[in-house]
Amino acid sequence: MSLPHSAILAAVPWMPGNGALHGAIFDRLMGWNLAILLALFLLAHLLLIAALLRRGAASASSAAKIPSLLTKWLPLAGLCVLYVWMAVTAERLWAADRFAGPAPASMQVEVTGVQFQWYFRYPGQDAAFGATRPRLIDAAGGNPLGIDPADPRGHDDVISSVLELPAGREVDLRLRSQDVIHGLFIPGMRLKQNAVPGMVLHVHFTLQQPGSYAILCSQVCGMGHARMQATLRVVPPAEFDRWLSTREHAVSR
Repeated sequence: MSLPHSAILAAVPWMPGNGALHGAIFDRLMGWNLAILLALFLLAHLLLIAALLRRGAASASSAAKIPSLLTKWLPLAGLCVLYVWMAVTAERLWAADRFAGPAPASMQVEVTGVQFQWYFRYPGQDAAFGATRPRLIDAAGGNPLGIDPADPRGHDDVISSVLELPAGREVDLRLRSQDVIHGLFIPGMRLKQNAVPGMVLHVHFTLQQPGSYAILCSQVCGMGHARMQATLRVVPPAEFDRWLSTREHAVSR
């Protein structure tokens, strides 16, 4: 990422810090978009001011001396080339995230949205998620996802209301919804993906910067939509292993 774009984005207070590997190129595209829009905004107003200040045929004749190639076609061609480059870059970024699958060694985490809560499930030592049954869902009874106790693969599954992940690791999130469409939105990871009832959608990314990041819902999912928030905590691998071990011991008891 170039220094001018980094300085511009760092100076904008509503841009959260980036914690994902793909975030730098995302921010670069955003910086180019903002710079071009600002330039076009200023150019449009300069043309309006020039039109208001134009006086008589003398101004018209002087304006006619400026080659039309410079005033019309070259700026247009330059903008077209720039936006084609941005479109190709964006498509490659989208393809790498949506069409290219995660690495086999990536960490698997299931994310479930339900009015108005996010649940995060880890597969445990067997690296396999247990089966779920809608009729078994009982949040008050400690089974908010309806994990089937008859399936041994689910005995070591860990459910958390906080998404805890290790830094430097690629993560594959499996998104599900129990009721309506929810939108998993992590601004600090430059990540947004809907969770749709009856479907399992995947999104993968690589964590870089340790810290705490807000998790929001980007779809208006009901009266409690504004309360549907959670926290992503990116920690060193050793700290994550201790956290997961503690959670597994709590489940086993």
